[in-house]
Amino acid sequence: METLAGNFLISTPQMPDPRFQEQVIFLCAHNEDGAMGLVINNPNREITLRDVLQGANMPVPDVPLPPVYIGGPVELESGFILFSADYTSHNALEVTPEVLLSRDSRLLLDIAGGRGPAHYLFMLGYAGWGAGQLENELVDNSWLTVPGNFDILFKTPDEFKWKLAAYSFGIDIAVFGDVIGNA
Repeated sequence: METLAGNFLISTPQMPDPRFQEQVIFLCAHNEDGAMGLVINNPNREITLRDVLQGANMPVPDVPLPPVYIGGPVELESGFILFSADYTSHNALEVTPEVLLSRDSRLLLDIAGGRGPAHYLFMLGYAGWGAGQLENELVDNSWLTVPGNFDILFKTPDEFKWKLAAYSFGIDIAVFGDVIGNA
């Protein structure tokens, strides 16, 4: 089985689940047991990174902080950090050579102290699929898979990620539903 880890899942206009409409998921793990990924374009409007740091009794840097994202509907109380490989962590999963994933609070402490990675996204929750579930959703045209892109992941404004992720692979997602079909 070929892994899709490191790829984007882009919801198509055929996505039946309203929680994932116009969402981009960065797949962090994918194997015969299932898949796990994080929504990268759904900022949480109710909680800030300042709130998270203060709640964890960590220092709050005097710089603008990125939003906290809703990484998916599973375990919304759990924090995940996607970050650039310029930061070294022994408690991280290498998703790609450029992007790692961690739940280590020491990484959050380093971010608070200005010693963290150059690029990161902090998420609450994740998206998960059981064995074969994602593959079935791909057959149903709910998702489009394209290679992950560092700039879209970390440097693109959230409101442009969905269309740009598809467009970077030559696909106009707005008309995607008009040109797909099953033979």
